[in-house]
Amino acid sequence: MEKNLLFKNGETIVFIGDSITDAWRRDQFFPYGNGYVKMAIDLLTARYPEKSFTYFNRGISGDTVEGLNVRWHDDLIILKPDWVSVMIGINDLRDLSNPISPDKYEKLYRAILRRTKQETKAKLILLEPFYISRDLQSGSYRSWVLKIIPDYIKVVRRLSGEFDALLIKTHDIFQKQLKYRPADTFCPEPIHPNATGHLIIAHELLKAINFQF
Repeated sequence: MEKNLLFKNGETIVFIGDSITDAWRRDQFFPYGNGYVKMAIDLLTARYPEKSFTYFNRGISGDTVEGLNVRWHDDLIILKPDWVSVMIGINDLRDLSNPISPDKYEKLYRAILRRTKQETKAKLILLEPFYISRDLQSGSYRSWVLKIIPDYIKVVRRLSGEFDALLIKTHDIFQKQLKYRPADTFCPEPIHPNATGHLIIAHELLKAINFQF
């Protein structure tokens, strides 16, 4: 039995986050970027010609949950979204000298989600932070990131349950892929996916909203 697409005709969808969402949407690939956001939009357009959606990409390269908290009203609330897709976290933890702690990450993330529920009617999609590497043992920067990223992923999973959000287990999805293919299939370095990596994210996001492939 075919499931109904969760996005309803006429709804407004906002994608917000860091560079992975941004994908040069403020530069040569205005207005949606050239990453998973644009791919998801294009696939929705192709598959559902009878439906009309309004989309906004509000990713900003280098952003953290602190940045989202600062700009949440101007970049999210005033758009009156019906759906909000959030991907944030890798920049919060990647600074070795001054990472945003998991506790602070959770506090600020919860605050913006609470505002969303209080000030809009939006439903939520939360994409976990990810890191495309399997280097757990070398003692390198990459192995350090892989050891601490689960603490941030646990926060997103808790918040997804607390706010009844759709959850995209992005890190697990890439780790499964890495069992079969080298990392450079998906990215030139562990954070910023290439087209294949972005397509994997778009595919998982669309599966979560009952897109019929």
